[in-house]
Amino acid sequence: MDDLIFLAHRIPYPPDKGDKIRSYHLLRHLAQRYRVHLGAFVDDPHDWRHAEALRALCASVHLVGLKPAWARLKALAGLITGEALTLAYYRHPAMAAWVRGRLSAGVRRVVCYSSAVAQFVIDAEGVQRVMDFVDIDSDKWRQYARNRPWPAAWLYRREAERLFAWERRVAAAFDVSLFVSPPEAEDFRRLAPEVADRVGWYVNGVDTEYFSPEHDAASPYPAGAEPIVFTGAMDYWPNVDAVTWFAQEVLPAVRAQRPQALFAIVGSRPARAVQELANHAGVMVTGRVPDVRPYLHHARVAVAPLRIARGIQNKVLEAMAMARTVVVSPQALEGITARPSKEVLLADDREAWVQAVLAALNGLDLGPAARTRVERDYDWAARLAGLVALIEGGRLPQNAADSHTGVVAAPELAI
Repeated sequence: MDDLIFLAHRIPYPPDKGDKIRSYHLLRHLAQRYRVHLGAFVDDPHDWRHAEALRALCASVHLVGLKPAWARLKALAGLITGEALTLAYYRHPAMAAWVRGRLSAGVRRVVCYSSAVAQFVIDAEGVQRVMDFVDIDSDKWRQYARNRPWPAAWLYRREAERLFAWERRVAAAFDVSLFVSPPEAEDFRRLAPEVADRVGWYVNGVDTEYFSPEHDAASPYPAGAEPIVFTGAMDYWPNVDAVTWFAQEVLPAVRAQRPQALFAIVGSRPARAVQELANHAGVMVTGRVPDVRPYLHHARVAVAPLRIARGIQNKVLEAMAMARTVVVSPQALEGITARPSKEVLLADDREAWVQAVLAALNGLDLGPAARTRVERDYDWAARLAGLVALIEGGRLPQNAADSHTGVVAAPELAI
């Protein structure tokens, strides 16, 4: 087996949140073909216990601890150097030295997951490099700026500009750049036309055996409740914004007609604003849970009221795989092939959200159709089938522009 370096901005295990789900399945797929040398950061002390699971997959594992508070302070150096704060946040001499050691040992293939870790190989020569951007991270900062007051708005706009300049530089240096959906890839091609012929995409999948309605468990909800569930990392600002808006604007109107409605916010590290929502009538905040499946399985409806989002939302695919009726915002549905009103319910304003959630609580069941859609379009093995050929070839298939599948599989990688 040939050797390959896989760099990730966050430890790719366990696959229990958006970025880790994609990175874990990508890593597992690569490990079937290569001797993978994994370099990743650990920003949650709970995740150190998962090192052995990764060593079972990889030829070597180098994990570097990252304390978010210290990293944020260190990131301010970017204001002096003029670079994106994200780069300073993840700059680490131990990681840089480890990567240099692997390259010096003769490893000539690198896959980077998140543009922040590309800094460790941006100047490497004679190396085959694939960049999985996932989404246009700089655009999320631009969206944050529109929703925050000064001076945060100024800082976020600056980060959007500097980070996009970095993303553009990385795409120019790497052999191939990949995104999570056709719209995401097309947006980047439009913004960076000079690298358009090296930009592709592969859609996230779902482990449909794991996320299956067949796996039953006791209900985690109070007896008599009509649960409305949201899942996700609850220190992530778009998720915080989504649940806050829903709890304040939608839930009271729903409970006026369905008093037993219970909004369950399920996810690790809830921010203070999320914790305070637990004081509202009909809101339940769980914090970290060992398994989200019971919360999905016993929910009457799953919701994704995201107002800021890029790329594919795993929380939507997982709820669909569990055969739940899912109500989504347009932003949360982006890149997902589910048909509104047939496989999911789409809501774009407060009144539409109230009516959609009430419809689900009153018995509208799109769960079986949602499950069928996921089984048809979101199998991980199919999503990743051609990735090895892409890495070996170092370029996108010539006829990929004719593809409409979204699968990274020569000759079906869309560009």
